[in-house]
Amino acid sequence: MKTAKDGALASPQGRTSIADAVVSKIAGLATREVSGVHDLGGNTARAVGALRERIPGSRANMSQGVNVEVGERQAAIDVDLIAEYGVSIADLAGGVRRNVIGSVERMTGLEVTEVNITVLDVHVDGDELTEPTEPRVE
Repeated sequence: MKTAKDGALASPQGRTSIADAVVSKIAGLATREVSGVHDLGGNTARAVGALRERIPGSRANMSQGVNVEVGERQAAIDVDLIAEYGVSIADLAGGVRRNVIGSVERMTGLEVTEVNITVLDVHVDGDELTEPTEPRVE
């Protein structure tokens, strides 16, 4: 299989450029496929995503929590995620790394030089169902 390293993205017939947003979306989708990933991004990104989903006709941002740097032949990827409680974070990171590298390299032909993963939180069932606290003052 030809990759960007072999020159598949540049030929005498023309050059193919892959936007950062494309690599971000692929990496985000590949991350979400891994069992044990609850969500991507920090609190602010998730809050904005939740608001966006309420707007009729809008779509979820699949690249939320993913930052990429894309060159002519290589890509570096940073992923911020929320892990499910009980999963091995080391195993989760390894699975995310393998899936992201495989998906991005297969779909784009770019060599993925690194996938840096930051686990921002651990999700526990019922986290979002917490009762509002009574105000301490009136």
